[in-house]
Amino acid sequence: MRVATFRAPHLAVLDRRARQVPWRALLHRGQAVTVEASCRASRIYHEGAAAQRVEEAIRASLGPAETEEPVRVLVRIVEDLCQISLDSSGELLHRRGQKGAVARAPLRETLAALFLRECGFRGDEPVLDPMCGSGTFVIEAAGIAAGLQPGRLRRFAFERFAGFDPAAFAALRREAVLPDLPFRFIGCDRDAGAVAASRANAERAGVAPLTGFRCQPVSALERPEGPPGLVIVNPPYGTRIGDKGALRALHGALGAVLRERFAGWRVGIVTAEPSLARATGLPFAEPGPPVDHGGLRVRLWQTGPLR
Repeated sequence: MRVATFRAPHLAVLDRRARQVPWRALLHRGQAVTVEASCRASRIYHEGAAAQRVEEAIRASLGPAETEEPVRVLVRIVEDLCQISLDSSGELLHRRGQKGAVARAPLRETLAALFLRECGFRGDEPVLDPMCGSGTFVIEAAGIAAGLQPGRLRRFAFERFAGFDPAAFAALRREAVLPDLPFRFIGCDRDAGAVAASRANAERAGVAPLTGFRCQPVSALERPEGPPGLVIVNPPYGTRIGDKGALRALHGALGAVLRERFAGWRVGIVTAEPSLARATGLPFAEPGPPVDHGGLRVRLWQTGPLR
């Protein structure tokens, strides 16, 4: 959250202007802070000195630190223009507090939500992940269908701000009544440990009644009863897991099962390897733009309803 912008050609100006920021309106008295500074193409070039001046200004306003959890204060000086911000998030936003157990190469919840939206998912159709890992796609889909707020199970740094309203925030986080849907969000995996992790994560996220998890291989995959929906999967793609020869066979088997048993369903596959997407034999449109995922560049490949 940006709290100040001003020109600071030297440290004396930075010190004076930082002391003019209304810190008591922003943070509680005694609030601990950590100040991180970066300087580029500026006459103030010593980042440690810049951070020290801002921290001294904060302490002069708020008094000695008395709390254990600090608020991060970010100071960025570029071409003598100084911007001071408070970190309102704390932990990275994809850490939603619901994933206590993870499988190998897990997909971030924020990316799962992005790919679901890109596939046109709005919460009114079933979703099936045939290689669900720790259940990320299934749990995100159930949360969207239930209208649950992402991040409802975690804490945020803004809860330590002076203007934070606990009652208003509690109203936003209140437990939602799960809808009575004519379908379930299904995850399958051949790894019993991954299935157990998925079930535990769904319980923690409060969506277990909307989900179902099965320990089975791709070859045992069957179309669920009810309306057609979306099959979405983040399969292993060799760069991080497995060897590519075996993975081509796995993708080929997945494509054959989907073509044979899932008429009317759409398919979305997230992969860093175009050759593996093509190995499914599915009628994909042009893939989506590359997205960073764990040091890799992945794309979403989508089909229309299968015939």
